[in-house]
Amino acid sequence: CRRNCRGNPNCLVGIGEHVWLGEIDENSFHNIDDPNCERRKKNAFVGLTNLGATCYVNTFLQMWFLNLELRQALYLCPSAHRDCAAGEGIPKDKDYEPQTICEHLQYLFALLQNSKRRYIDPSGFVKALGLDTGQQQDAQEFSKLFMSLLEDTLSKQKNPDVRNIVQKQFCGEYAYVTVCNQCGRESKLVSKFYELELNIQGHKQLTDCITEFLKEEKLEGDNRYFCETCQSKQNATRKIRLLSLPCTLNLQLMRFVFDRQTGHKKKLNTYIGFSELLDMEPFMEQKNGVYVYELSAVLIHRGVSAYSGHYIAHVKDPQTGEWYKFNDEDIEKMEGKKLQLGIEEDLAEPSKTQTRKPKCGKGTHCSRNAYMLVYRLQTREKSLTVEVPAFLQELVERDNCKFEEWCNEMAEMRKQSVARGKIKHEEVKELYKRLPAEAGSPYDFISLEWLQKWLDESTPPKPIDNTACLCSHGKLHPDKIPIMKRISEYVADFFYRRYGGGPRLNVKALCKDCVVERCRILRLKNQLNEDYKTVTNLLKITVKGNDGFWVGKASLRSWRQLALEQLNEQDEDAEHSNGKMNGNTQNKDESNEEKREEEEELNFNEDIVCPHGDLCILENERRVVSKEAWEKLKQYFPKAPEFPNSKECCSQCKILEREGEENEALHKMMASEQKTSLQNLFHDKCRPCLGSWPQETDELYIVSQFFVEEWRKFVRRPTRCSPVSSVGNSALLCPHGGLMFTYASMTKEDSKLIALIWPSEWERIQKLFVVDHVIKITRRQAPGADPESTLYISEPQLCPECREGLLCQQQRDLREYTQATIYIHKVVDNKKVMKDAAPELNVSSSEAEEEREENKPEGEQDPDFNQANGGAKRQKVSHQNYVTYQKQGIRRSTRHRKVRGEKALLVSANQTLKELKIQIMHAFSVAPFDQNLSIEGKILSDDTATLGSLGVIPESVILLKADEPIADYAAMDDVMQGEGLGWGQGGRFLTTGILGD
Repeated sequence: CRRNCRGNPNCLVGIGEHVWLGEIDENSFHNIDDPNCERRKKNAFVGLTNLGATCYVNTFLQMWFLNLELRQALYLCPSAHRDCAAGEGIPKDKDYEPQTICEHLQYLFALLQNSKRRYIDPSGFVKALGLDTGQQQDAQEFSKLFMSLLEDTLSKQKNPDVRNIVQKQFCGEYAYVTVCNQCGRESKLVSKFYELELNIQGHKQLTDCITEFLKEEKLEGDNRYFCETCQSKQNATRKIRLLSLPCTLNLQLMRFVFDRQTGHKKKLNTYIGFSELLDMEPFMEQKNGVYVYELSAVLIHRGVSAYSGHYIAHVKDPQTGEWYKFNDEDIEKMEGKKLQLGIEEDLAEPSKTQTRKPKCGKGTHCSRNAYMLVYRLQTREKSLTVEVPAFLQELVERDNCKFEEWCNEMAEMRKQSVARGKIKHEEVKELYKRLPAEAGSPYDFISLEWLQKWLDESTPPKPIDNTACLCSHGKLHPDKIPIMKRISEYVADFFYRRYGGGPRLNVKALCKDCVVERCRILRLKNQLNEDYKTVTNLLKITVKGNDGFWVGKASLRSWRQLALEQLNEQDEDAEHSNGKMNGNTQNKDESNEEKREEEEELNFNEDIVCPHGDLCILENERRVVSKEAWEKLKQYFPKAPEFPNSKECCSQCKILEREGEENEALHKMMASEQKTSLQNLFHDKCRPCLGSWPQETDELYIVSQFFVEEWRKFVRRPTRCSPVSSVGNSALLCPHGGLMFTYASMTKEDSKLIALIWPSEWERIQKLFVVDHVIKITRRQAPGADPESTLYISEPQLCPECREGLLCQQQRDLREYTQATIYIHKVVDNKKVMKDAAPELNVSSSEAEEEREENKPEGEQDPDFNQANGGAKRQKVSHQNYVTYQKQGIRRSTRHRKVRGEKALLVSANQTLKELKIQIMHAFSVAPFDQNLSIEGKILSDDTATLGSLGVIPESVILLKADEPIADYAAMDDVMQGEGLGWGQGGRFLTTGILGD
């Protein structure tokens, strides 16, 4: 065979034996890499391990290492261990642990210079800075902060070559010069710089970026300059003048800018051209110096996003003039066609969006990923030779010894692994030859999966476990033969001696009972096709007289499928009867229980059994079949319910059917009578209103609006809805029996909770329904008196204590919400959009809502209430004095319908306005500082205030007016840094870590 025959237990080909029968490859006997691959090659640089997201740190370390003046100054920096080396020496039983940033850099640079490793681990240095290895920081900001830290640390040294190295190498001076247009007075502010930050938007060449950096700016209008000579604001010009340049000129290309549309940083992937020689004399104030610079390093960010990607450095060796690509552990020499500075493929960028690279002449380069260019002052002096101090060299030699020991240990492990592999190879070859069982010889069954693991060197074989292949009788299940292999007794004895396990499945292990049962089921399945044709023909015969049997039409349509499923279930029961098979017994029991529940619904002929266990009364769901057909069906469904043609239908079902028809007629008559008797209650327009008290009466009665809605549902659809038997006015009263509403609230906010009843109609209500409490409003007005002096007295009277508690709880609920919905409406062209502009927000038709509820399918319940026997769905309320009021389910509609230009947001009461503005920024692409928010005419300006304290409640509508964008991206960056958004977080994080150190 070319591959293993899975269903054939005698096929032993293709189970993993080819690895052992072919040519011997020593590398296959171990998974240990050659330790020499970790050894530094001759004349090669040493790499740095990426600790997760520290590639940006590695690029700066390599660039600073190749700054020979900085390296030599750091080597001269005194250390506590230098004295130890000069005296007693460094204890060999202790690992060296640098204590300061200078000591960390000294040790790292010494390892980079003389280590035998291909790459070293900078984790000590990174940990000392307090950096998060899993979070990528702003590389440019890291450079600034670290240089500031290093300068501050070295400023305490006595040796001037060490103390002033940062300023000598990286510090230059420029002046902000402002000239008054009126008097010509010139004011100058001199400032130091360690890098020049150049805007690249709209530019193609580095020199254009420098020119823009130094260009003159006009101060006019609101931005005029206060002149000390003129003693008034005057038009003026401002520009930057370069006074002196450092030996190492760092040019930061501002590739990462703030995007106002998204509220996040973005990367500018535009090409910028730069030359290997840069003459800075045209940009200097004094032209009598040497200002020709040579390109020494290009720092690159691969990736289209400002928040992710990978950092790489192209750095020139100052001693040989050759360029190298530093990519964490990997370092590659750049020569020939590979010498393309600043060019690296982007990560995960579609090729269609890539801009074509401009053509570059000799000595010039262009890059869309370079974010920092480093130039060194051109000099004819020979390159500096830097020697590692003795105490550092001793530490390096100690590390090299450890590395050599590790290499020897790994080599020895490889040798031992190869020796073990060769022994195993000979053993497997011998056993595989004797694996097949010869005809007439004793044999064992063993799992194919275990054999494959035995032949796989990467996974040591476990003890043999055959329990998953056993049937309920404790023998080998016939259906498990395809996943077993028959092997010789000799090899089986070796396996069980070496690896253990069991039970052993020898020549007598196959279960005869299971084989017989499987054959019986197969015969029945084959017979089913013939019987289906026979039954189909018998069903075509018309049954005469009272002969035959009743069978459900649904059962007849699916009897073949039911019979097949029944046979398959018997087969599965036989196969899965052993609880140890295929894993979890509990889950299997649960699935079997679910299957049994489904079977109970699908059992043959149970579709015509009524709830009382007798023949159902629906004749259109059943038919009569012949005796011959029934007998055939009984062979497959011996437990099916049997109903002869002469069998009468269920007498109880007949009685219930008649009672149901009578109840429907009674409900229709009751609804018609109540509708005729209570015409005013059925129509809203005929009911009285408290806002305009009717002149014809001084008394009105009150019922719950919930009662009215439920009664209307019954009157409209008496056959679908239950009749209302009682008026539950206790919902409007407090536990003390007092009224929960004032007359004023019932005319306004609480008007949707009550319904007013005419006195004449109230008398009819008392006759038709059971009333638990009578609630009445009486008007008292002296003849000729002013209408404003009219008194309205309620019976029972208002309970002030419970009313106050209700109002307090309602206000508290509006101030202490979580995950509530509010709506933000964006105002366009200063046109305020109020609720009055959308009448549908204020208009609510109760009758239309009732019609919608009535059109729901039968059985679908009201979402707010569930009336049963005059009760209602209870709502949770915390105040003890008016729990009864809420229990009875008085409904208040607070739904808000969104209009065009609105978006819904989920907020909480303890959320600050600043957090809400960030949500709005993501929803409308409007930066927080461009948002003007207001609610009901009130300006929302305090970013630290919570929404609850600002009066923002659920379903509120907040108006948003967006300011026009401005074009000053640098100003936006400053604002965002102050706001705490964007990359400012990275800067604060780094500052905390470094200053903490």
